[in-house]
Amino acid sequence: MQSDNVSSIVSTTHSSGRWPSPVDFWETARTIGLPAALWRLPNQQTKHLIVSFDEVVPRVSADLEELPAGFLVSPFDNFNSDTASPAQTLFLRADIQAIFSDAEPTHVTVTPGETADQFSDLLAKQPEHNSHVSLVAPTPIADPEAEAQYIANVAEAVSAMQRGEFRKVVLSRTKQLQFDDAPNAVALFDKLCKKYPTAFISAVSIPEKGQIWISATPERLVSIDANGIFQTNALAGTQSAFESDGTMKRPSEAMWSQKEIEEQALVSRYIIECFKRIRLREYIEEGPKTVVAGNLMHLGSSFTVDTQAVRYPQLGTVMLRLLHPTSAVCGTPRDVAVNFIRQHENHDRDLYSGFLGPVNTGTASESPASDLFVHIRCMKLEGTLATLYAGAGLTEYSVPEREWQETELKCQTLLSVIID
Repeated sequence: MQSDNVSSIVSTTHSSGRWPSPVDFWETARTIGLPAALWRLPNQQTKHLIVSFDEVVPRVSADLEELPAGFLVSPFDNFNSDTASPAQTLFLRADIQAIFSDAEPTHVTVTPGETADQFSDLLAKQPEHNSHVSLVAPTPIADPEAEAQYIANVAEAVSAMQRGEFRKVVLSRTKQLQFDDAPNAVALFDKLCKKYPTAFISAVSIPEKGQIWISATPERLVSIDANGIFQTNALAGTQSAFESDGTMKRPSEAMWSQKEIEEQALVSRYIIECFKRIRLREYIEEGPKTVVAGNLMHLGSSFTVDTQAVRYPQLGTVMLRLLHPTSAVCGTPRDVAVNFIRQHENHDRDLYSGFLGPVNTGTASESPASDLFVHIRCMKLEGTLATLYAGAGLTEYSVPEREWQETELKCQTLLSVIID
């Protein structure tokens, strides 16, 4: 892989008087029909972009220790608990990897070859783009039966839990929007970055599926930093971050119901049970505490492990396979919850409530790191059609009408940016 601070792949474009921006790379990849991923990590300003030269994205087993630099995207229905399971995780290899600060590339690496040359030629011909163009508000597609059906399913789930059939299940729903023209994905990405600085913001283009997925997720699933520090989070329980008069709530004064406390505790217990299964006792647990995630508040706990101290370099991969899908997007016990979901959700979750994020990315001067997040607060774009996904964690204390309102609040994470 060719590597320098700013690769020759961008030098031609810069000779015209400007550096290529993330939208230039994104549009060039789309023109050729190549997969691409654009992201910004929580509490950071730097934006990252990769382009894969594979027109058909490989499906792999998510092995964080073996994969090269790239970006993983997993569907929900990917219960890869052992290496014998079918490989279903999409892997966008970082054939081009670019890091941007203030929309200018500060580091670019490229895999040389014919595709790289074609990309470079088209990049140089890209017109100057404005990624901050206004988004034209879409038209909601009416679904008059959606609310009644969702409330009925929640009521059935509550009855089943009260009978002791399972302890928790997450039921999701969709909301569809119709745009007049295909929206500018990078413009939406930039707006999400500004509005939600503590979230993981991403846009992933998968040409073979005809899809672009855009998300602003608050929930870390598995991360391994350059020093071998492992982290995962338990995030559950939801309420609005605003008072009825529109003022922001103080996180320290947030009130949580028994239902929400138990819901979050189930997710934390599940993580601890996974640690016990691999006989890991040396971990640090912090929380639960109130976490602000855009227009919402959640209860969150963090779990940290020094993989070097415990001599467990494979911990990231092992925990990923044990954790996904967590009870935050599925339920407890997992198998019973999955069956209930399949029987009662009338849509395909696809990549919603899977996981996604960069793996083994970095620069020549940095050790590689991996950051995978639960794929929630997301939207699927298929041309001019947008599908929003939202789910609510249900326990025996759930009130069906309130759970519907919770999904409405979660849809607002993206809707408020689209219609702003």
